[in-house]
Amino acid sequence: MNNFFFLVFLFVSINLSFSQTTYKARVVGVKDGDTVVVLDSLNHQTTLRLAEVDCPEKSQPFGTKAKQFTSNQIYRKEIKYVVTDIDRYGRSIAMIYYDDNKYLSAELIKNGLAWHYKRYSISEELANFENSARLQKVGLWYDKNPMEPWEWRRK
Repeated sequence: MNNFFFLVFLFVSINLSFSQTTYKARVVGVKDGDTVVVLDSLNHQTTLRLAEVDCPEKSQPFGTKAKQFTSNQIYRKEIKYVVTDIDRYGRSIAMIYYDDNKYLSAELIKNGLAWHYKRYSISEELANFENSARLQKVGLWYDKNPMEPWEWRRK
């Protein structure tokens, strides 16, 4: 019986390690604050949608600032990323890390340039970053009534 549990544990551990594969690529395009295009070592382009956040749309207040922030942080740099899902448009949802493990989604939230996407993330740390940015009226939180991007898209 102990062998059975060991085999189950081993199987689950192997599956988890494969599902958290870290990739490296160079950022060759920034479509908006939460969507980038990367080029891997085999010259394959992939569109990545940032995990756990939603940035203002380009036509929304702070949409251009969010895109510029993302560009300033990672454009033409080598990044590491972990794919967490695929969205309905075929984009890879990814956690992007740069400059010695800065997490891009967290940096956007801290700077008041993204909402913590609570529908798809249960991260208490990101929720705390958003609350802090709101209290300090950083970025889009300076606005009295900022509209969530998912509501803006419905208009």
